[in-house]
Amino acid sequence: MKRVLMISFQFPPMAGTSGVQRALRFAQQLPEEGWTPSVLTVHPRAYEQTAPDLLDEVPQGLTVRRAFGLDAARQLSLAGRYPGVLARPDRWTSWWLGAVPAGLAMIRRERPDVIWSTYPIPTAHCIADTLARLSGLPWVADFRDPMAHDGYPADPVLWRSFEAVERRVFRRARRMTFTTPGAARLYAQRYPQAADRVRVIENGYSEEAFAAAQSPVQGTAPSAAPSGPRVLLHSGVVYPDWRSPAGLFQAIASARAAGRLSPASFQLRLRATAHDDFVRQLAAQHGVADLVQVQPALPYVDALSEMLSADGLLLLQSRDCNDQIPAKAYEYLRAGRPILTLADPAGDTAQLMRRAGLPHQAPLEDAAAIDTALHRFLEDWLQPSPLRPDAALVRSCSRRARTTELARVLDEAVASAPNPRGQRQPLPDTPERARP
Repeated sequence: MKRVLMISFQFPPMAGTSGVQRALRFAQQLPEEGWTPSVLTVHPRAYEQTAPDLLDEVPQGLTVRRAFGLDAARQLSLAGRYPGVLARPDRWTSWWLGAVPAGLAMIRRERPDVIWSTYPIPTAHCIADTLARLSGLPWVADFRDPMAHDGYPADPVLWRSFEAVERRVFRRARRMTFTTPGAARLYAQRYPQAADRVRVIENGYSEEAFAAAQSPVQGTAPSAAPSGPRVLLHSGVVYPDWRSPAGLFQAIASARAAGRLSPASFQLRLRATAHDDFVRQLAAQHGVADLVQVQPALPYVDALSEMLSADGLLLLQSRDCNDQIPAKAYEYLRAGRPILTLADPAGDTAQLMRRAGLPHQAPLEDAAAIDTALHRFLEDWLQPSPLRPDAALVRSCSRRARTTELARVLDEAVASAPNPRGQRQPLPDTPERARP
C-alpha cells in the first residue's frame, strides 16, 4: 500500500463547518484506492467549536497526530488585542511551530510517499511546504476555494500574506486541486507556468452518512399532505457579506402581500446560521419574522436527516463567490428534495444546479428576480411530482467518486517527483533544524 500524510486543520472533533467532511471522508476511503493515510491536525483547544459526533467516524487504526497550536484571537490576546504577526497568514500560525516537528516524526515512522494539505487554513500549506522541503517528498496542495482574490482578504497586509502562500505553493507543489472549474481556471490564468499541474476535485456527499440519516425518515413523504406549513430549509452558515438573505426576505414579504404565503402555509428555516442576530434583525426589518425560523446547529447526521425531510432546500451564494460552490450543495443534491438556488446564473453554483435539472434560480442580489423565481418554485412545489435532482448526476457526486479522483492525483504527484521512493533526502535530526 502507498502512504499519504494528510495535513488538515479541519478534522473531528472540530464543529461548525462542513469543511471537516472533505479530509474525514478522504481518510476513510483512500485505503480502498490503495492508499494508507495518516493525519496531522491541530490540538482541539485551537477550535472555536467542538462536537463528539464525528469522532466515531474516524477509522480505527488511523494514525492521527494532534500537534500544538493556538488561536491568536482567543488564546494569545490581551484585552482582545494581539500582534498582527500572530495572525498571518491566519490566527493559527502557531500550529506551524508545533506541526513541523510532529510531521517530521510522522514521516520517519510512517514513511509516506506523498504529502497532501488542505485549505481553508493557509498555515496547513505552510506546514506542508516546510515538510516537503525538508523531506523531499512530493506535495499535493488542496486549495478548495480561491485564497487571495478581489476584495478578500479585505486587509491588504493579510491579502499579501495569502498571496505569498499561494506563490510558495505554486512554486513547490506537484499538483494543486480546487473544488470548482471556475477556481481552477482562475489559478491557471494567474500562474500559467503551472497550469498543467492544476486539477479539479469537487466536494461531494457521503453515502454512508446518508444511509445513517435515512433510517429515521425512510418511508416518509415530506411534500405529501403536510399537517403543517411547508418548510424551505437552509442548512449552514449565512454570511452577511456573501449569503445575505435580504433579497429573499423582500421577496417573501411581496409574496405575503400578494396572498401567496402565510405563516400557516410556509416557513423558511435557517439552521446553524452562525449569525443568528443578524438574520433575526433582517427578518424583522422586512416584516417576515413570523415566516422565518432561526434554529441552532444539529449533529451532522441529524442535519442530513432534516434535509431529507424538508419540503424544499435553499442554496445561497453571492456573485462575489462565482468560483465557489457551497459544500452543502452536494448534500442537497443527494437529499433529492426540490432546490431553490439564489446565485449568479454565470457562477459555478448555479451551473451545477442547472446540470442537475433544477431551473428555479435567481441572483442573490436581485429581489425582483427572486420574487419571480420563488413564485415559480412554489407553484412547482405544489405539484404531485416537483422537479428533483437528476439521479445520474447525483451518483457522480459521491465522496467515493471524489476519493478515486484524489488517488489518481496522488499517483500523478508521486510519478512526477524527481526523487523516487526510498531515495529521499535526510531529515533533520532535531526540531531546531526543522524550524519553518
